[in-house]
Amino acid sequence: MNWCDWIIIAIYALGLIAFSIYLGKTQQNQCDYYLGGNRMSFWAIGISTMATQCSSNSLLGAPAFVIAVGGLTWLQYELAVPLAMAGTILFLMPFFRRLRLVSVYEYLERRFGPGTRTILSLTFQFLRAFATGVTVYGISLVVQQITGLSFTVCALFLCAVTVIYDFLGGMKAVVYSDVIQMVILYVGIIICAVYGIYLCGGIGEVFRHFPADKMSALVWSRTGLGDYAGGGFAFLPMFCGGLFLYMSYYGCDQTQAQRALSARSVDEANATLMVNGLLRFPLVLSYCLVGVIIGAYLIKFPEFTTHLRDAAGQVNYNLALPVFVLKKFPHGLIGIVIAALFAAAMSSLDSTINSLSAVSMRDVYERFFERNSHSPRLRLLLSRLTTLFWGTVCTTAAFFVADISGSIIESINKIGSLLYGPILAVFLLGILTRKANGIGATTGLLTGFAANAGLWLFAPAINWMWWNVAGCLITFGSGYLLSMAAGKTPSAAELDLLTFRGFAAANATQRKWLRNCLYLSAYTFFIILVCYLIGRLPEWFGTGSGR
Repeated sequence: MNWCDWIIIAIYALGLIAFSIYLGKTQQNQCDYYLGGNRMSFWAIGISTMATQCSSNSLLGAPAFVIAVGGLTWLQYELAVPLAMAGTILFLMPFFRRLRLVSVYEYLERRFGPGTRTILSLTFQFLRAFATGVTVYGISLVVQQITGLSFTVCALFLCAVTVIYDFLGGMKAVVYSDVIQMVILYVGIIICAVYGIYLCGGIGEVFRHFPADKMSALVWSRTGLGDYAGGGFAFLPMFCGGLFLYMSYYGCDQTQAQRALSARSVDEANATLMVNGLLRFPLVLSYCLVGVIIGAYLIKFPEFTTHLRDAAGQVNYNLALPVFVLKKFPHGLIGIVIAALFAAAMSSLDSTINSLSAVSMRDVYERFFERNSHSPRLRLLLSRLTTLFWGTVCTTAAFFVADISGSIIESINKIGSLLYGPILAVFLLGILTRKANGIGATTGLLTGFAANAGLWLFAPAINWMWWNVAGCLITFGSGYLLSMAAGKTPSAAELDLLTFRGFAAANATQRKWLRNCLYLSAYTFFIILVCYLIGRLPEWFGTGSGR
C-alpha cells in the first residue's frame, strides 16, 4: 500500500465521522438516537440490514471456504433466507413495530413478565459482545498481516472510527453509513471480480481451472442426521435449520430487529425485510464467485500460494482475497478494496454497539435502576455514554481472544444454534398461543437449550444446523404444556394486543403482505434453480480441472 491507498482510507473514515456529526445535530431524545425518529426510508434500512450480515468474516471466510473447503456449497446457507423473511413479516415484526418498542425484548415483559425479558436480554448482551470482540480480533489480525501495522493500531483504528460515528449519529448514522459502506463493498467486489477474471485470462479460463466438483452448490445426498462427517454443508440441514435460525436472527435478535423498528410504519418495517430477502443472495453469490476466480488463479499459478503463508508457515486461505488484491492490483484500487474490507467490519460493529446500548438502557437501566424519570436530553446523553461503554468493551475483548482455538468462529455459530431456536420459540409462544405464560416460556427455554446441549455432547453426528429446529420445537412444545399445567394467563383484553389472532383481525394490511410473502416463497425456488445452474457452468465453458 502507498500514500494513494492510505488517502482513500482516510477520506472514507473522516467522511463517516463528518456525516455522523451532521446527522447527530437533530437528535432530541432516545427515539431519535435508537430509532432515527422513525423517519428513515425502508430501502435504506433494508440495505443496512443486509450490510450488517455481510461482515468481514463473511468477506474473507466465504472465499476461503470456496477455495479450500467446500466450494459453492456455502450458498446453501442462503436458501432459507426469503422464507425466513416471509415468516418474520407475517408473525413477528408487525407486533413489535405496532407496540413502538425500542428493545425487542420489551414484548416479552408485556406478554410473560420481567423475568423472561431479563433472561433473554442479558443473554443477548453477553454473547453479542463476545462475538463482536472475535470479529474485531479477526479483521484486525488480517489488516495487520497485509499492512504491516501493529495489531493494536489496527484494532483501535477500526473501533475508534466506528464508535465515534455511532456515538454521535446513533441509528441514523448506522443505517446511512451502512448504505455508503454497502456501495463501497459492492464496488470492491466488482473490482475484484473483473480484474481477477482479466488476470486469469478470461471467464473461460476461470471455469476451466477451478475444480468442477466445487462448482456444485447443492448437496442432496446427505441429511446431516447421523452423517455429519463430510455432510455438514448439505441441503436439508442448511434449508430447514436456516429457516428457524434466520427467523430468530432477523425477528428476535436486537441487532437486526432494531432497524425494522426504526421504520415509519408496520408496512415499511415489513418492506425492509423484503428488501433484505431479495437482495442478500446476489450479494453472497458475488463474493463467493470472487472466491471461484481467486481459486482458479491459484490453480493456474500455484506459486502464488507462497504469499499466503502465515507466521507459522501454514497456508492461510483467509488471506487469499486481501493478498491477491495487494500483490496484483494497482494502487488506488487497492485502497478501495481495503476500504471495502473495513466497511464490511464496520457495518457489523456499528449496529451491534448501538443495539447493545439500546437493550442496556431499556432492559436494565430504565427497568431496574432509574428511580426518577429523566428528561429526554439526559436520557439521550446516557444512551450515548452507554454506546461508548459497549464500544470500549468490544474493543477490549478483541485483545483477549487470541488464545482461543482457531475454531472459534464455528464455535460461536454453534452457540448461536444452541440458542436461536429456543429464543424464537419463546416469542412464538407469546404470539401464536393464548395459554402460554411466563413460567412455561422460561422453563421451555431452558428445556430447549438443555436438549440442544445434549445433542452437542452426545450426538455429534447430527449437524448443528438441526439444533435450530430441535430447540424451537422442544421449547415450544414443553413451554405450552407447562403453561397449561400452571394455568396462569393474562386477561383477554391484553392478549388481543399481544397475540396473532387479535392483530390479524385488526390489520387488513396483513393480506397485502401475505401476497408479498408468496413472492418471497417463489424467490426461494428461483435461488435453488440458480444454484443448480451454477453447477453446470463448467460444462458450458469447458471441462473444469477437477483438482
